[in-house]
Amino acid sequence: MATYSVPLKTIVAEQGLTILHACSDYDTQMLTTADVNRPGLQLAGFYNYFDPRRLQIIGRVESTYLETFSAEQRMSMFEEFMRHPIAGIVVCHGMDPFPECMEMAEKYDRNIFLTREDTSAFMSRTIASLTAYLAPRITRHGVLVEVFGEGLLILGDSGVGKSETALELIKRGHRLVADDAVEIKRTQRNMLIGSAPELIRYYMELRGIGVINARQIYGVGAVKPENRIDLVVNMEPWEDGRAYDRLGLSTETTEILGVTLPMVTIPVRPGRNLAVIMELAAMNNRQKNMGYNAAETLAAEHDKNIDLGVGF
Repeated sequence: MATYSVPLKTIVAEQGLTILHACSDYDTQMLTTADVNRPGLQLAGFYNYFDPRRLQIIGRVESTYLETFSAEQRMSMFEEFMRHPIAGIVVCHGMDPFPECMEMAEKYDRNIFLTREDTSAFMSRTIASLTAYLAPRITRHGVLVEVFGEGLLILGDSGVGKSETALELIKRGHRLVADDAVEIKRTQRNMLIGSAPELIRYYMELRGIGVINARQIYGVGAVKPENRIDLVVNMEPWEDGRAYDRLGLSTETTEILGVTLPMVTIPVRPGRNLAVIMELAAMNNRQKNMGYNAAETLAAEHDKNIDLGVGF
């Protein structure tokens, strides 16, 4: 699987960090891991398991520990630490960094930043931001819409009617996230977030009409920059004689980036109101997630009546 990176200066600007010392290649330096590190063990001399690519966070614990040493001892500790190609050090709580830290940062050309945030709060926000930037991702041909709070990823061959269905859903008060190309990121172990490529965000292609901007025509309430993917809807042309699921007792699934998602297959033919079907699919999926399955309830009632000898 491909790996991704984010410019260090992007995180610095996003988190509002004050630059105390910037290395010579600061503008081109990249972060490649979402993990951060509190270097208490390293400052104590333990480097057997140490990843210098992580942002190094110095909080009150590390600062209080360093205060127990003399200036000469701190100089030695920071020199050993700065010899490693660390991405940068962030000092929290607005604390003044030790002079020995700044001296070694200049000697080894390392980044030093300052934040007034608490250590835990800063780490939480930074890890969440890095996770989003560095998440595994793929691009799928399809449409992503938010229907009753559910993210529906609509897939199918070109010309099957995905964009037309999304357009009708917009007219019914739902929101478009992406049309034609959907960028999908796995931001958590079992969560996928979909969005549109920046170049074509909120644009839709409709055969016979051309390209439209859904945000400009329907307003900002008709679009959304990103949304969680809750259900995959596969649209395919209707095939006479093919047996389609009529009860929904079996749950069809598909896998994207290692995440298993529920999937429904919608056969398409003239006369079917696909927008209404999509709304029902979204509501039914939400009901299932809340513990109610209409097909299973009906089957249970049917079995109960058979046991009681009651007919329909």
